[in-house]
Amino acid sequence: MWLGTLAVAWGIAAAFFYWHLGLTLSHYDAKGHLVVARRILDGLTPGWLQIGAVWLPLPHLLNMLPVQVDVFYRTGASGVAISILSFGLLVYAAARFVLAVGGSRIAAATAAVLIASNPNLLYLQSTPMTEPLLLGLLALGMTLTAEALAASDSRRLAWASFVLALACLTRYEAWPITAAAIACTFLLVVRTRGDVRTGALTAARAALFPVVAILWFFVHSKATVGSWFVTDGFYVPDAMYKGKPIEAIGAVWWGTRRLGSEALAWAALASAIAVVVLWWRRLVPHAVIVSLAWLGAAALPFYAFYEGHPLRIRYMVPSVTAAAIFCGIALARLPRRWQLPAAALLVVGVLAQARPFDPSAAMVLEAQWDRPRMVARREVTRCLPAAGHGEVIMASMGSLAHYMQELSAVGYSIRDFLHEGNGDLWAGALNGPRRYVRYILIEEVAEGGDMLAERSRSDPRFLDGFTRTCSGGGVALYELRGK
Repeated sequence: MWLGTLAVAWGIAAAFFYWHLGLTLSHYDAKGHLVVARRILDGLTPGWLQIGAVWLPLPHLLNMLPVQVDVFYRTGASGVAISILSFGLLVYAAARFVLAVGGSRIAAATAAVLIASNPNLLYLQSTPMTEPLLLGLLALGMTLTAEALAASDSRRLAWASFVLALACLTRYEAWPITAAAIACTFLLVVRTRGDVRTGALTAARAALFPVVAILWFFVHSKATVGSWFVTDGFYVPDAMYKGKPIEAIGAVWWGTRRLGSEALAWAALASAIAVVVLWWRRLVPHAVIVSLAWLGAAALPFYAFYEGHPLRIRYMVPSVTAAAIFCGIALARLPRRWQLPAAALLVVGVLAQARPFDPSAAMVLEAQWDRPRMVARREVTRCLPAAGHGEVIMASMGSLAHYMQELSAVGYSIRDFLHEGNGDLWAGALNGPRRYVRYILIEEVAEGGDMLAERSRSDPRFLDGFTRTCSGGGVALYELRGK
């Protein structure tokens, strides 16, 4: 609890540091998450359908009410608060897990320090991004699972299942990790009790809430966008990794090292191998096997890159968290007199390569990819009519949600935009925008252009009557003349 509390205080300091540098909302997805949360109650067609079907819903539901307050929406402060609390939960749960399965306070504190000092995790928890909430819920769910299995506590296992279900409604990375945790639960029970039937029933209880959560999301996706699960249409395939398993594995390993440092990555790999061997030889508590579920952190980024998704460094964030936990467990198995020197050597080695608040940290750099375009988009903003002009602007939220949030600084709200979430209104405008809007914003560059750019290329009559009046940062403004 003390480590978790200190992590929250440390996180608040980090949030002010990055706010001072103007990086709180520099990542386009940070702005996008604020928009999705806001549009549930603010827009031309507010309602539950606005929760969306590409991003998972829990972060937006938690932030739904706070972002209706303009200052929280414009600054992202409420989303940052959720991230900081999640960061504290992550440090608390990771330390508790290592202490529970390893019995060493030194090892538990070391895992906490490795997490809390990581510059990439520190940056993410200073933004409205959803990774901190994912990691906090996963770490708590894993901890409760390990403790429940060690104590044969069915009630605690139910709570673990519920927390993992919340993680599964936060980010997709939780799905393979949760599946791996359920598999580990089955293996542990079978090995300790020698009863496959009991193992299957225990695993089924652990899987109950996550399965219900994922099935609900499929139904929600079908109701909102007409597809059970959206897998494409929001990126241009990258030939560098597509269909190349070795290259995809290499990308995951490279990203893990970039986010966590060479020292942490190699120490974690050795630690994970040691955990497997020690568990197999029954030299560690059986509940340690639950930690192996963290290996599932590599599954989603591997699959994404193999399918051609462009490399995003933040997809390896769960792997860095797993690395810190594996190192803590391995430290706990050392003789007590070696634990403190080994911990000090590891922490010093990691900090030498990845110091807190490092401006060149991989996640900090990735978050600034859009900053030059953000500056260039100000030219488009100057061409737009002043907020309150009474006109609705057509724009694809899938591509320009971040720009919609930026426009809140000059008084625009979500109800000023006609976007994909507006159902029949959007469908009608796609077939003839001049009957619905006077202005259209089109992303013409990023990911090959958005759906409106594609529509204008495939249907030359789509922009009949509209004139391209302004552009900047890849975004073009079209205005209907003579209306």
